[in-house]
Amino acid sequence: MQELDIDALHTTVLWCAFALAVLFGAVAQHTRFCTMGAIADVMTMGDWTRMRMWVLAMAVAVVGFNSMVGVGWVQAADSLYSGPRLAWLSLILGGSMFGFGMVLASGCGSRNLVRLGAGSLKSLVVLVVLGLSAFATLKGITAVLRVRSVDKVAIELPHSQDLPSLLSAGLGLPLHTVAWVLGLVIGIALLAWVLRRPEGRSAEVWVGGVGIGAVIVAMWWVSGRLGHVVEHPQTLQETFLATNSHRMEALSLVAPVGYALDWLLFFSDVSKLLTIGIVSVLGIVVGSALVALATRVFRWEAFSSTEDMANHLVGAALMGVGGVMALGCTVGQGLSGVSTLSLGSLLALAGIVAGAVAALHYEAWRLDRPA
Repeated sequence: MQELDIDALHTTVLWCAFALAVLFGAVAQHTRFCTMGAIADVMTMGDWTRMRMWVLAMAVAVVGFNSMVGVGWVQAADSLYSGPRLAWLSLILGGSMFGFGMVLASGCGSRNLVRLGAGSLKSLVVLVVLGLSAFATLKGITAVLRVRSVDKVAIELPHSQDLPSLLSAGLGLPLHTVAWVLGLVIGIALLAWVLRRPEGRSAEVWVGGVGIGAVIVAMWWVSGRLGHVVEHPQTLQETFLATNSHRMEALSLVAPVGYALDWLLFFSDVSKLLTIGIVSVLGIVVGSALVALATRVFRWEAFSSTEDMANHLVGAALMGVGGVMALGCTVGQGLSGVSTLSLGSLLALAGIVAGAVAALHYEAWRLDRPA
């Protein structure tokens, strides 16, 4: 493959990722897809509609990804989520910080990108702080603290930490067969739970769940199949084009916000290249804005008070630090990571949910306390 072909393929990968992110933003804006909102709906109103939408997206992502593993298109070991090192403390603690922060900040990274597209200046501030704290945790002062503390606590597994790899090694069965069967079984179980109640059969749930889940699967294909180069002509090594990690990536929206700020601030530096994560950040905002303008729900929104701003700033910082520690957010770990059936993703997701529940109890306490 000639270098010109690599450049063209790199551009194609970026445009495909951008288009998928636009679709994600449009679907999320139209259906009000939001993990924090789903948890809050259950706790405050007993409404499981958006929770079933999120679980349906998860089911589609699990079945789609593991079906691609089954046909040999991708493998979980090529992703960030399935290495043999299980940093359980960082995943759980980071997930909990992220979950608590997303409640204070009125939504996770993806939700704030969607709200920004609909005119929320609050979300713009949240995303800037999230991006700065995320980048600091990747390469700055909080990165030093992270590496010297929680990152040291880990379990070394003999194989990749995704369930198909672990079961394949334990049972002596082909990985592609185990991945296909396990993905299908788990996906059907999740789908059965979604369909168990009437709200799980509504058109909005299916548009949001299937739409978001399909975007995750398609993004895995773009990065892991279309952008996979067995031997790069310059390095002579296997690589995945247009990713910050040089590994296979799907949607994740904490570190990419930090990388997007870095790209903007050092735009004249020719070493700063666009990646799937960076164009996805822009694509989600564009997709949301198109739907918000078309449906006439676009409106400017600002902070209502100093306390409101303070809560959002603290929440954004917690999401930035926690999201990097946990290797992702409600989309990065809750959908992309979980689709690989990684043990670490399941731990991070549990931490996110626990943190969000704790934050909602804290918010209720604040509202109920005497003036």
